[in-house]
Amino acid sequence: MLYSMKYVVENLDISAKTLRFYEEQGILPNVTRDEKGRRVYSEHHIDWISFIRCLKETGMPLSKIKEYKELFEVGNSTYLQREEMLIQHKLEVQKKIEKSLKHLEEINYKIAMYELQKEEVRNNPNYNFKCHGLENNIVN
Repeated sequence: MLYSMKYVVENLDISAKTLRFYEEQGILPNVTRDEKGRRVYSEHHIDWISFIRCLKETGMPLSKIKEYKELFEVGNSTYLQREEMLIQHKLEVQKKIEKSLKHLEEINYKIAMYELQKEEVRNNPNYNFKCHGLENNIVN
């Protein structure tokens, strides 16, 4: 089955400009055109676009995505290289997630401090709000 650019843009949440850029950069190769010269995408393209977006949204640079695509095109002889690339990327994503979770804990702590002191602050404008050392930095 073939899909129009409009279909891809609307259903994969990707811009036409990005699709053209990926094609120009060789990240999304062999895009064919219909009799009117409009780009059409196969199931294979749809799968690649989804995978590219996954890698991109998890922080993999386009240069690495292109390297992965080129290794894929070589065939099974690059299987271990591609696997290693994905393993390394997974480790980087996991580190980012762990860091984000630590930041989320800090934010949740501050929200809890606000909740605990909400009534006191409302009822007493001179209340010394305490939130993880920030109370000393309040500018009046």
